[in-house]
Amino acid sequence: MSQSCVDKTNGPAGNPVAIVTGGATGIGAACCRALTDAGFHVGIHYRNSQSKAENLLSDISGNGFLLQADLADPDQVEAMLRQIKDETGRVDVLVNNAGMCINEPMLNMKLETFDCQRAMLRGVWWLTKRVLRMFILRQPEGRIINISSVVGHTGNAGQMPYTMEKAALDAMTRSLAKELQGRNIRVNSVAPGFIDTEMTAGLAPDVRQRILDTIPLGRMGRPEDVAEVVAFLAKSGGYIHGSILHVNGGMYGG
Repeated sequence: MSQSCVDKTNGPAGNPVAIVTGGATGIGAACCRALTDAGFHVGIHYRNSQSKAENLLSDISGNGFLLQADLADPDQVEAMLRQIKDETGRVDVLVNNAGMCINEPMLNMKLETFDCQRAMLRGVWWLTKRVLRMFILRQPEGRIINISSVVGHTGNAGQMPYTMEKAALDAMTRSLAKELQGRNIRVNSVAPGFIDTEMTAGLAPDVRQRILDTIPLGRMGRPEDVAEVVAFLAKSGGYIHGSILHVNGGMYGG
């Protein structure tokens, strides 16, 4: 982030402010730590993981604040935005990390199950729209970083709503970059491959090995591998816009 943006920030000690959705666990928690190390005051959003969010806030020495909301509920998103305005008065970086993974073959899936994933994507769209208004009205610049996934590009059996959501995030990144022409707002996606998190911990050993066989680096990624790219986009990379950065150990090049 440029010095001019830092100077105008209302966060504690003049730090720029980053909001990380789904920030209490996995990739989100790693992003909160990396952004704190990069000098940001971090809003840790969670839906149900209150104790983990509290522990993370303690780990980063209180250099942040907690935000609880179900992003699929527009009223809760609005309440969260009011809290952000009360806490810091602004947002410099929004990391759209929160997501929902539904594992079920298409032929078995009920409409209401699919609609849960659709509501999640709608929530990301609404939060981004509202934060964009804050960027435009309150400050000269801002950054949006969407956490998508390699499976949004490759597909994955039994995860159709999830792959559709992640592909939609990358499409939103490209389209929004064009809509923001002439404004000093950057929007990019980071697309992780298979990362060692709670989501992948339950994989059967044979499934895990099949995945590893497709990764030239020969290992699953770490949440920190993704977080360091997010922190870079939050602070630097001023000429990177409308891009999808793949972090997958070489399994897919885009």
